[in-house]
Amino acid sequence: MPELPQDHPPVLRVAIDVPLYRLFDYAAPEAVDPDSLKPGLRLAVPFGSTQKTAYLVGVEEASELSRKQLKPVARILDHKPLLAPDDLRLLHWAARYYHHPLGEVFAAAFPVGLRQGKAALLDLPIRYALTDAGRAFDPAGLQRAPKQKQLLETLQSSPNGVNAEQLSAAVENWRPALKPLAAKGLVKIDDSIIPPDAALPLIKGTPIECNPDQAVAITEVCDGLGRFGVFLLEGVTGSGKTEVYMQIIRQVLERGQQVLVLLPEITLTPQLENRFRQRFAVNIAVSHSKLTDAQRQTAWLSMQQGACSILLGTRSALFTPLPRPGLIILDEEHDTSFKQQEGFRFSARDVAIVRGKLLNIPVVLGSATPSLESLYNAQSGRYRWLQLPNRAGNASAPRVRLLDIRNKALHEGISAALLAEIRQTLDKNEQVLLFLNRRGFAPTLICHDCGWVARCVHCDANLVIHFREQKLRCHHCAGEQPVVKSCPSCTGGNLRPLGLGTERVEQVLPELFPGKTVVRLDRDTTQRKGSLENYLRQINEGQADIILGTQMLAKGHHFPNVTLVAILDTDSGLYSIDFHAAEKLAQMIVQVIGRAGREDKLGTVILQTRHPEHPLLTTLIREGYNGFARQALDERKAAELPPFSYQALLRVQASDAFRPKAFLEEVKKLAVMLQAGETLILGPVAAPMAKRAGLYRYQLLLQDANRQTLQQLLDSLTPAIDKIKKEKHLRWSLDVDPVDLY
Repeated sequence: MPELPQDHPPVLRVAIDVPLYRLFDYAAPEAVDPDSLKPGLRLAVPFGSTQKTAYLVGVEEASELSRKQLKPVARILDHKPLLAPDDLRLLHWAARYYHHPLGEVFAAAFPVGLRQGKAALLDLPIRYALTDAGRAFDPAGLQRAPKQKQLLETLQSSPNGVNAEQLSAAVENWRPALKPLAAKGLVKIDDSIIPPDAALPLIKGTPIECNPDQAVAITEVCDGLGRFGVFLLEGVTGSGKTEVYMQIIRQVLERGQQVLVLLPEITLTPQLENRFRQRFAVNIAVSHSKLTDAQRQTAWLSMQQGACSILLGTRSALFTPLPRPGLIILDEEHDTSFKQQEGFRFSARDVAIVRGKLLNIPVVLGSATPSLESLYNAQSGRYRWLQLPNRAGNASAPRVRLLDIRNKALHEGISAALLAEIRQTLDKNEQVLLFLNRRGFAPTLICHDCGWVARCVHCDANLVIHFREQKLRCHHCAGEQPVVKSCPSCTGGNLRPLGLGTERVEQVLPELFPGKTVVRLDRDTTQRKGSLENYLRQINEGQADIILGTQMLAKGHHFPNVTLVAILDTDSGLYSIDFHAAEKLAQMIVQVIGRAGREDKLGTVILQTRHPEHPLLTTLIREGYNGFARQALDERKAAELPPFSYQALLRVQASDAFRPKAFLEEVKKLAVMLQAGETLILGPVAAPMAKRAGLYRYQLLLQDANRQTLQQLLDSLTPAIDKIKKEKHLRWSLDVDPVDLY
């Protein structure tokens, strides 16, 4: 940068977390060394009547504003940038590709505390470690104190010490046992920071011996370490994908590098975390929305400062800085939870691939049911396709059959044939898993006299009955009211629940199977902290006979004693206006099927349906997921739908019923005028749920066979949309590569 006069400090161009497609100029503090002003620094700046955290994007000699108009930066928050140049390049790419304000994209890369301007100080949790006497002590001497024995064994398997969170995951109610161990001089508090290269040995225990398919996958990825490549690891459920991950990770750790592992669901994190902690002696960070802001900030800084070697996280952990990047893994890559549905609508899968390319490291996408986009990329040679077609160990694929329930009497959704299968399974002391992807007691409350239905006043949706709480609740806006006792329309008292939810099925199971323990897993039963872990422990220790739940049961969980799996309502997803629906249903069915017979006992899967001849179901049963995927890709190609074209969805919502459509009509005129190619412009039309949370919703779909042509149109259209005069409460958003046309 050229030498500037002392009375002309440099102009700092910054991004601020506001929904505006522009950057802001400020005057640098006079006393600051210009060479210390690096992109990525956090700054505190005056903004309107308040002060905000800003992110330095560039240092300029001049501004469109006069020097008198430039406000000075209040203070510089960091001595050096918290983000590396590759991190900054990724954020700039994401803002361009998703056409989202750069300030909001920058903010998404930081945990809440750092967004608020807090100091980037790593507050490591207290670690407990063994003394020399504790390392030499034989746990057999604590037979009369089993909790102390378990705690000592846990510490002896962790030479670098264990923090409270890790101990809680390994030993229930460990604190009372710690005091006597400390009094005996066997345990101490370790407040030293472990440097990354001191976490040796890297591995605890012995890795599982792999089958030939696993060995090929491990070799392929490990041969690609140190350079960019995308590997699609397609493995049937129970094929040992996690073991493949862990053996690849071991080699990355031996190179002194860090690993980012992304998971779609919080529910999968405790199980995988336990497996990783049992295998690896390195520091492992965890980041997901159930943790406190402080915990997530500690995880972020632990990786950013190199104090941790592995990060297990959900979608938002993608942007965590890695000073020694070696590998990115996305487990269950097909899951739509990897797509942010509000605000900055990025796909963690797609951005992870771009990040891998920028960092020149491999990216592994794992799934039993890969997305059609990933399968297409693998078939086209863009991704290296690795397949695990067989279950690991002695496990065999379960027997799957369709159960026609037309004209059959159902006991709260359960047919007589299924009841008999459940009884036979329970008589063998084996577990049963019942899947119903609908929580609550019933999805509808209807008057049997006049046909009145309880509807949400804010949404185009029925209110769901929650029987135990005696509430009618909207699952879209969270509005609720007490269950009504008489019909508001005809004043009659003949109100009946219509349809099934998990709460309703749970209520009848103890009557059908007296003396058997039922565990229900859905969002309503797992809200309290630690409840999910307790339920999973109960299931794995054989203290549950029947497991009932929603989609949180469908993937990733390993229940060795579950030999019967039943989907109570297979038909609920068969008919939808969204072309993604068939793919999602097929994936869900295959994932649920995968919960059965995962050890040496043969599993059985029953799909209750009123459409046993439906082509999706028959193809899945006869040809498996790959057979379905071949047909689905052929249909997508014929219809010129993704992955054979590219889409962007403009959504608009407002409190006025007519303004969203009028606004999108203006946008459509602009799009027609600005397009250079043959972009298909469809709409505007009302969203499938036209009213939600009191707002009326419309959408406009842009589709093009050429990604670059679509992006060029969006480059011109996005700033033009922002200039259209609109009413105060109208909001619009752009979703590039949408996964839901809702």
